[in-house]
Amino acid sequence: MTSNTGSTLANREVFIGVVFALLAAVGFSAKAILVKLAYLDSVDAITLLALRMVFSVPFFIGVAIWVRRRHAVALNTHDRLLVLGLGLIGYYGASFLDFLGLQYISAGLERLILFLYPTMTVLLTALVYKRAIGRVVIAAMALSYAGIALVFLHDVGTKEGSIVLGSALVFASTLSYSIYLVGAGHAIARIGAMRFTAYAMVVASAASLLQFVVMRPLDALDLPLRIYGYSIAMAIFSTVLPVFLLSFAIKRIGSGSASLIGTVGPVSTIYMAYVFLNESISLLQIAGSVLVLIGVLVISRNSKREPD
Repeated sequence: MTSNTGSTLANREVFIGVVFALLAAVGFSAKAILVKLAYLDSVDAITLLALRMVFSVPFFIGVAIWVRRRHAVALNTHDRLLVLGLGLIGYYGASFLDFLGLQYISAGLERLILFLYPTMTVLLTALVYKRAIGRVVIAAMALSYAGIALVFLHDVGTKEGSIVLGSALVFASTLSYSIYLVGAGHAIARIGAMRFTAYAMVVASAASLLQFVVMRPLDALDLPLRIYGYSIAMAIFSTVLPVFLLSFAIKRIGSGSASLIGTVGPVSTIYMAYVFLNESISLLQIAGSVLVLIGVLVISRNSKREPD
């Protein structure tokens, strides 16, 4: 009886973990859709990013205060510099470049380029720690970038804006996030995952708001109410909730399974873009998406076998 009860509870935890991971993946993916919808009203990237952060930051300040009370040990100078540098590079820098890029490319292409971060993390780790890259990983990376090329060709065929500029900006965003991931492992080991994430998000929010104050007049906030609606939705459903849902999912099913489920993200973006933005779906785009997903999955699985 006890064994059956334990098994039922374990299955329930796994089910909850899978649901949380799915919701997190879809939430992160919806960000591109909300940004593109907001751009229909001619809001600029600096203002939109500031709105997203101003509605997100109260949650992260609350978490930072709560975590601070649990950890009596204050951060030393080295830890503060880590939080400051990685918060600026990984959250503020990556987000700003991504928002800029979305002005020029489709939501589907943007999500696929962002999904290349494991390939860049592998390359950066190999450069920083002088690790060799195996043939399987090299082949998987080639597969991923071939998939991006196919989707890129699809978007060029639709003649939607400056595809090269937009793709370059989102690629730079992905590189910034990859640099953050390489450095975050060391920072999280010293500071703790939730504490580091909350502090880094507060840094990124402050940078975004400072950028707005310096570069935009206050009347730039005279926007249609729907822009504020999109910004609040982006803050809650594509920033705060996915961050914590993913943490809860990893706790229940592990990072490997959560990452695997996260591969639905680019696919969900493509279909949400079709429904909400009238972006086309072609066989070329589907084929490219499949190649990217296969490549990233192979790299993710292989990296988990490597010793730290």
